Amino acid sequence: MTEVPDWLDRLATQAQRIRVPRYLRPPDGAGRAAAVLMLFGEGPLGPDVLLIQRSTRGRRHAGQPAFPGGGVDPDDGGPVAAALREAEEETGVDPSGVHVLGTMPELYLDRSDNRVTPVIAWWREPSAVHAASPHEVDSVERVPIAELVDPGNRVTLRHPSGFAGPAFQVRGMLVWGFTAMVLDTVLREGGLERPWDPTRVEDLPQHVIDLASRG
Repeated sequence: MTEVPDWLDRLATQAQRIRVPRYLRPPDGAGRAAAVLMLFGEGPLGPDVLLIQRSTRGRRHAGQPAFPGGGVDPDDGGPVAAALREAEEETGVDPSGVHVLGTMPELYLDRSDNRVTPVIAWWREPSAVHAASPHEVDSVERVPIAELVDPGNRVTLRHPSGFAGPAFQVRGMLVWGFTAMVLDTVLREGGLERPWDPTRVEDLPQHVIDLASRG
């Protein structure tokens, strides 16, 4: 069992005050309630975060790295319970070893019409994880924070629409879109970000575009 690190405690304390970019603010009355679990822990290489690689066979967000999560069901009672349930279903994580610290403001994914609540948590007692739902998840990774903040792993990714946003190239994954924007915010607000070159711009690979175009 490990204690919550100071940076994560500070982040959770100010989480509800984090400024949400206009393009991620939910429109009035729009979207289905959803939640994702941002689960941070202490791994062999220092602090890390749990990410999944969504199945390439999926209809939405196919093949994309993401936080575990999904829709809030009526029986969940809210986003925290939904995030823990989905994380257990997708990765096998034991919720009893997870210490929930707080939530960020809702963020809107227009692609899937979801109002997503990021749930910030500390992995108090880590458990084994795997792709527990193969039809939804191809793989599960505990990605070290040190690799995420490494300037050599960071890039600005340009979508064919012209929109450009932060991305991370780690563990054979290209983390982009919603997940990368949230990670970028968390690393910055947590005081973990290292200087990197945002003018290093790359185009979103065609095979990633093809997968993302499904649904």
